[in-house]
Amino acid sequence: MRPSTRNIANLSVTLLLVAGSASMMLTPSQALANTVQPENQEVELELLRDFIHFVKIARFDVAADLGNQILDRGMSTESFVDLVEQSREQQRFQEAVAAGLRVPILEPIAAKLDSAFRDGKLARARNPQEISRNIALLTEGLRARSLARERLIVAGEYAMPQLLDAYLQQTDLALKAQVQRLLVDMGRHAIIPLVTALPSLDATRQESIAEVLGLIPYRTSLPVLIDLYQSTDNSAVQQACGRAISRLGGNPTSDVADMYALLADSYYAEPAELTSFPNEDFQLMWDFNPGLGLVMVPIRTPVFHEAMSMRVAQRSLSIDPTDEETLGLWIASNYSRELDTPENYENPAYSSDRRDAEYYGVAVGPEIDQLVLRRGLDNRDTPLVRLAIHAISQTAGSRALWGQPIDGRYPLLESLTYQNRRVQFDAALALGNAQPAESFDGAERVIPLLASAVEDASSLHAIVLTGRDRESYDQFRAELEKNGFTVLPPAENGLRDIDAAIAETPTIDLIITATGYDESLLLIESARTENKLAVAPVLALMGPDDVVPMTRQYNRDQTVAVRRQAISNSAFNESVETLLENASGGIISLDEADDYAARSIEALRNLAISNNQVLNVSDAASILIDVLEQVEGLTMLDVAEIISYMPQPKAQMAIMNKVLVSSDTIQQELLIMVADSGKRFGNQLDNRQTRRLIELAQSSDDDLATVAVATMGALEIANTSLVPLILNDEASNTPAVSKR
Repeated sequence: MRPSTRNIANLSVTLLLVAGSASMMLTPSQALANTVQPENQEVELELLRDFIHFVKIARFDVAADLGNQILDRGMSTESFVDLVEQSREQQRFQEAVAAGLRVPILEPIAAKLDSAFRDGKLARARNPQEISRNIALLTEGLRARSLARERLIVAGEYAMPQLLDAYLQQTDLALKAQVQRLLVDMGRHAIIPLVTALPSLDATRQESIAEVLGLIPYRTSLPVLIDLYQSTDNSAVQQACGRAISRLGGNPTSDVADMYALLADSYYAEPAELTSFPNEDFQLMWDFNPGLGLVMVPIRTPVFHEAMSMRVAQRSLSIDPTDEETLGLWIASNYSRELDTPENYENPAYSSDRRDAEYYGVAVGPEIDQLVLRRGLDNRDTPLVRLAIHAISQTAGSRALWGQPIDGRYPLLESLTYQNRRVQFDAALALGNAQPAESFDGAERVIPLLASAVEDASSLHAIVLTGRDRESYDQFRAELEKNGFTVLPPAENGLRDIDAAIAETPTIDLIITATGYDESLLLIESARTENKLAVAPVLALMGPDDVVPMTRQYNRDQTVAVRRQAISNSAFNESVETLLENASGGIISLDEADDYAARSIEALRNLAISNNQVLNVSDAASILIDVLEQVEGLTMLDVAEIISYMPQPKAQMAIMNKVLVSSDTIQQELLIMVADSGKRFGNQLDNRQTRRLIELAQSSDDDLATVAVATMGALEIANTSLVPLILNDEASNTPAVSKR
């Protein structure tokens, strides 16, 4: 007889102990590698039981090898569920998996086994044949009925096409009654399929569906019920809708467009009660075909809520096309749909032949886009904020750029203080390019922001919070600095320790927390109350027991990512990159920084040339003078030209200093700018610079000398400085007298 897997595993443990005493220890995998590979279901059952056994006795290394052998069998998820159930140890299996998830060596294997079991149960419950069989069992004995109800509730929305057919049939009234009870117990999973079918059914069936909806205690069905109540000419249907509306606490005379708009707004917020399958890759949308009945349309979870928000908002707009808030909601949902669509995914709710989101965003005009921008600001949705600003900048000019106040607010002007570099730069560019003729709140921030974009748009700043664990702080700091971040000092007691450093930093681009669940939660929530930190992406590094609860806490917040604290450097860097990409569009690359610099220089130049009195380029004098000292080439000439329009002496002197360290054609170009500054504001050079200018005027390079003397003329340098030049030239042209 072949020994059981458990006996083989026990033998391997004994071999380990004996070999250990002889300094020849084998690993568990080496010991188990000598066993006979299982070929049939009996051995698979034995593997499963042995896995449970070794987890229970805390031999996690052996259990890990056994778990890998189970996974390597290549069973389908449904077959794995059958295996667990046939073992008659389902409860012990689930306990073993739960224990394994808390052990590092066993955690990935236990997670795969747990996922296979859960997925298998779902797949079996959602199988159409299984659904039909379970519906038939609803009129059988108590045990069969109870088991069928349990499985149909697990199937959820996937069972709705067959359940609706069973409910609407009139030949088996006992089955109809059981299905009605089941639909009510399914709760929110039954609502959307039912309200999707409701408008297309005949009056008798509409009455039946309305009765069921009134018994499901969720208000999601109210817009459709009120819509049907107000539009039907059948008194029985109207009365059924009225009863349902009353049970749900609604008002049958409510504005239908408003009710749909409220539901669309709820979908946009992505609440749990409007998410049928949390943590799954797909959700279901529904259509109703009179010939086919309910038709389910699987859609990827990242774009499900946007699709539903757009669908419901469209229904609202079909009733009241003048509602600007609802139109703004549709535009915002469409932008979010485009942002969240997975790569190469064909969205069934938005055909590929439709125009992109920007087309509609620009078409609606700046007033609607201000509503979209306000929504983005309130939700801290940085990508949406940027898209709205881009649309506004294309269609609005000057006063219309910030529009009429919305509840006393000017969203575009608020964007100047939104703590994200791209948003601040985008808003400043939009306002700067508009050449505003009248002042506005925040005008004083525009020029410094444009100047900082010229100076260094790609700079990055991070906060690392590890409490008193200085070793972890140093580790994360070193890794961040390798990636170009400037990391603020340690803060053992929390954010208050670095208040001053935060205040002096332009923006905080990243926060790292590694302080345990309670303290990390407090730090994140505290950061969200501070204007400077409100939208900063947070990477929360947690211990094994805290990862799941922290993930649940911030599951729908794209600005927070949760990872295990025991993370490799490569995984840490990848997590930071992914978080920044999702939360704020990623790190500003050097190419993007150059683009921001070029666009900002152009805006500043136009403002300087037009002598704009609202946005005065002189406000950026100190920053741009620093930039002038650091850059070369065409960028340096562009910055020098802007500085030449500033009336301060330090501006003219800064250009002259650059003349003295430059050469060739660049030197001549800069001298022309010194001359232009002199024409506008007079001579502001110091004595040293004046002497050096006179020396340049005596250069053997005729072109340089000519430009230098032209600059002297523009600066109206005293004739006493010019006479020596004349005398020197005269002396050099006088023939020498020979001595005899």
